[in-house]
Amino acid sequence: MRAVVQRVGQASVTVEGRVVGEIEGPGLLVLVGVTHDDTPEQARRLAAKLWGLRILAGEKSCSDLGAPLLVISQFTLYGDARKGRRPTWIAAAPGPVAEPLVDAVVAELRALGAKVETGVFGADMQVALVNDGPITLVLDV
Repeated sequence: MRAVVQRVGQASVTVEGRVVGEIEGPGLLVLVGVTHDDTPEQARRLAAKLWGLRILAGEKSCSDLGAPLLVISQFTLYGDARKGRRPTWIAAAPGPVAEPLVDAVVAELRALGAKVETGVFGADMQVALVNDGPITLVLDV
């Protein structure tokens, strides 16, 4: 699993003109990509890493501050544009594989006590954010 994590002051995701997920910071916007051989154990590890990641002000984590997370599925994190000008998406898991694992990350975060908002899996989403810092990390688990 791969995640792009951004420290935000605020973030929202809109689908068909309607806000479906929104957080006020400090918090984290997390884009999650899934590849073919990812497992529920990796989803659990990613959630734990996100919950304890010390990138908020004062080297605090979401768990320290009770800060919210906005988690959005993002298959393009496994895009490969090393050859030519058109990316290939073959490393991205198909929806029936990816969706349960993204849901598992969200469920595990909530089980840890996190306030989590989400996008809509497979939808055309518009994401707005105020990146704080800016701080952006790529995590592979």
